[in-house]
Amino acid sequence: MSGKWRHLSQNVSQLQLNIRNDMTTRLHIIITSLVAMLTLTLTLTSASAAELTLEALTRGEFAARGIAGLTPLADGERYAQLSPDRRQIIARSFRSGQQTDILFDAATAKGDVRLDAIDGYILSPDEKNILIQTQTQAIYRHSFTAVYYIYNVRNRTLEPLSKGGPQEVPAFSADGTQVAFVRDNNIFLVQMLFGNAETQVTKDGQRNAVINGKPDWVNEEEFSFSRAFTFNADGTMLTWIRYDETAVPEFTFPFYKGLAPERTDCAEYPGTYTYKYPVAGAQNATVSVQSYDIKSHVIRTMKLPLDAEGYVPRIFATADPQRILVLTQNRHQDCLDIYAANPRSTECRLIVRDRVEPYITEEPYKNMQLTADGFVLMSERSGTNQLYLYDMNGTLRRQLTTGDAVVTDFYGYDEASSQCYYAATDGSPMRRAVFRADAKGRVTKLSHESGTNRAIFSATKKYFVNIYSNLNTPPVTTLCAAADGKTLATLEDNSALAAKVTGLGLPAPEFFSFTTSEGVKLNGYMVKPAAMGSEKHPVVMYQYSGPGSQQVLDSWQVGNMGGALYERYLASQGFICVCVDGRGTGGRGAQFEKQTYQHLGQLEARDQVETALYLATLPYVDKNCIGIWGWSYGGFMTLMSMTEGRPVFAAGVAVAPVTSYRYYDTVYTERFMRTPRENASGYDDNPITRASQLNGSLLICHGSADDNVHLRNTAELTEALVQAGKPFHQLIYTNRNHSIYGGNTRLHLYRAITDWFRQMRLRASAH
Repeated sequence: MSGKWRHLSQNVSQLQLNIRNDMTTRLHIIITSLVAMLTLTLTLTSASAAELTLEALTRGEFAARGIAGLTPLADGERYAQLSPDRRQIIARSFRSGQQTDILFDAATAKGDVRLDAIDGYILSPDEKNILIQTQTQAIYRHSFTAVYYIYNVRNRTLEPLSKGGPQEVPAFSADGTQVAFVRDNNIFLVQMLFGNAETQVTKDGQRNAVINGKPDWVNEEEFSFSRAFTFNADGTMLTWIRYDETAVPEFTFPFYKGLAPERTDCAEYPGTYTYKYPVAGAQNATVSVQSYDIKSHVIRTMKLPLDAEGYVPRIFATADPQRILVLTQNRHQDCLDIYAANPRSTECRLIVRDRVEPYITEEPYKNMQLTADGFVLMSERSGTNQLYLYDMNGTLRRQLTTGDAVVTDFYGYDEASSQCYYAATDGSPMRRAVFRADAKGRVTKLSHESGTNRAIFSATKKYFVNIYSNLNTPPVTTLCAAADGKTLATLEDNSALAAKVTGLGLPAPEFFSFTTSEGVKLNGYMVKPAAMGSEKHPVVMYQYSGPGSQQVLDSWQVGNMGGALYERYLASQGFICVCVDGRGTGGRGAQFEKQTYQHLGQLEARDQVETALYLATLPYVDKNCIGIWGWSYGGFMTLMSMTEGRPVFAAGVAVAPVTSYRYYDTVYTERFMRTPRENASGYDDNPITRASQLNGSLLICHGSADDNVHLRNTAELTEALVQAGKPFHQLIYTNRNHSIYGGNTRLHLYRAITDWFRQMRLRASAH
């Protein structure tokens, strides 16, 4: 879930109604609604604003442009990117952005296969060969299968990586002469110097039993990775994580014939999908680390002193062929251990232990990088995320960053100059800048625009690509000098999108803050109708609220569709749209973020209720017409807010919500809640147990094939609502996963959400 939204396919099914009104009341509402709807139409802010439609938004007509497949090249002076038609891989200068070479061209590639376009690519370390990715099929959030081809840059020849079926997570050895990949839960090795000879390294891989070299569902989802193997430095050994999930409980959901796409295999009877999914407190996969001697074909198990219920969220190859770094965590996830493991002797030596109460986030794994003779680790041990430089023996050389700013991304460490490059909060939790810190702790801000900046640095740290946006500026991608941040060239400024949005005459988002009755200052943004007038307006609140997440950012990515465009659309219909980040959200340090520990949903819901109470005091807000909605954790929070006890919400929409964390996965849930056995009271305060306290009109939307937040969550909640005598509406989307898209589905969903809040307004007008 984590920040967790958007996934896979199909259309719309079930609309379940539970209406208590008698016929006389219904007729009264219909007549009143028609009058109110006419009034609403007449009060639209402008003709141009009406041009922003849900159809255009869900078709992606207002999507920002970026640079696809941008990869720094080894010389430090150039980068590679996919051409807009995805038929070429182009090399360009970091200094000017000008094309210097074409590394791959589908039109001129030689071989038995002809490619119209490609999905992605992986360069060999020496850049003499490229793995060309085609026929990509998504599995879960990060994982996918694809058919890869080996492209020889000099000879322009294209040949299959393997003829045995699609592959997963291929990777080159350091010298570029070998490629390992996963197929059917086993690891395979292709040796290019021997005519692409293919060897099957493991043979015990089996669906829903044993996985080699890639994570199982919960490790992939919650530790955010898909490849779980590495070559050692000289390419003589492979090391991987092995997951034995035999004892992990299974979860099954149905597939129907559906449409867009149609599953013909389910035309007569529904099909099913079964996979291993450990809910909070359940058995996880048993994890071990193994190595393979490529010359002798011997497989060994590393002597890793891992807790019986522990995790291995990453492994890294070092410059020493005899040393692999293995990162482990205990099940409570408050202790990170780093081991130096010898893939031949199998000996493992603990070199760093980082203990952070009450839990460690994903950020250390996502941001850990190796240097020539050590590594950089991100840690919240000081109360804010900072960077620490270690040598390869685990000795702390120095703390690279200090202060109150929260480090959010690590871009690299330059050994020659002893300087590190990173992103951090910039004077506010709502802003991000790119920085450089030198050996004396002096910090230089390299990004010059206030808002949200993120970077991709060249191999030599001489240049960087900066992607900048703010609340009202679509992303601008520039090439910059790392010495002073000077802009060298602009690659994409999204000027056409900016002009298109400006031409609509839409209201712009504005930041605000307020202090709750509990003395907590919260940040938010608001989008008002362009012509406010003297009347009081309905409000739609959107939020996510999950631990460490942020929705209130000085970034174009705000709102559910970016650019706050859905919120602007609603504002053009007369609504005030509001988003507030409550307690538990990110950018404000560990104390603010982790105060929700063992009580997910309680403080966050109080803050959303407090937001509604604050808005109700504003002279232009209709306090009887405030709605709230969210997706995933935001759906959970919608439900917790509507059952908080103070009846401030007239309506709410919960999309793909968790309704009890007893139904969600081990890694995410236990990180913040421990297990149900340890924290029963924390788990038992949830929307299901609060069903009788529901206030406001509720719409629940869920995909029937949601592999992340199972439909079970909605099924159990709606049963509790039925037994509590609480009315609600429900939409189930056939064969759709957590992202609820495909065909006409996303448009249907947003129309349903929009209509729900229109009905809220009509009901308020009727009374």
